[in-house]
Amino acid sequence: MPKERVIVYIDGFNLYFGMVQAGIPNTKWLDVKSLAEDLLTANQELVGVQYYTSRVSNNAEKQKRQTTYLEAIESTGVDIFYGQYQSNTIKCNRCPHEWVSYNEKMTDVNIAVDIIMDGINDKYDAAMLISGDSDLVPPIRAVINNFLGKRVFVAFPPMRQNNTVKLAAKGCFVIGKRKIQQNQLPNAIKKLDGYVLTKPKEWVDGLL
Repeated sequence: MPKERVIVYIDGFNLYFGMVQAGIPNTKWLDVKSLAEDLLTANQELVGVQYYTSRVSNNAEKQKRQTTYLEAIESTGVDIFYGQYQSNTIKCNRCPHEWVSYNEKMTDVNIAVDIIMDGINDKYDAAMLISGDSDLVPPIRAVINNFLGKRVFVAFPPMRQNNTVKLAAKGCFVIGKRKIQQNQLPNAIKKLDGYVLTKPKEWVDGLL
């Protein structure tokens, strides 16, 4: 009997901040492809890992660490799709104070488009969504209601369980801390061009 083909769609910021909120130490050098494989059952086959994020633009050191990490997971065969990291000026209604807030945009839209188009093109039998974002409920329902025999199941990042998402999906579970701890990249990774990427030393102390 052929195995169920699975594509894993990862909401990068949702996963990252779930891990941060859960306080899992020294795990930000996460091997998302290895984690995806570890979350499958024996009758499933991983056919793709798609990681959705935006490039941080408000801090040079954070940018450098993020770039290193994205190049590292890309070297394992993960496909990365970028949204936008936007700044917004917020004004206090009671005083003249202003401050800048940064928000990640387009990840949910990019995931929604890809999960539906990949279904149309019959690229998977099941889609695993790693996110707890309720904005992704419509594409979950669209796949389930329009593609006979296909399903979407959700792997919630730590601290990101969402009942609305749970009710929409065809199955869900929470990614345990041990799974995250066990699926870390090597401290040094050689890219195809020979350049060696190393785990940022700051991440041992829990920085972004």
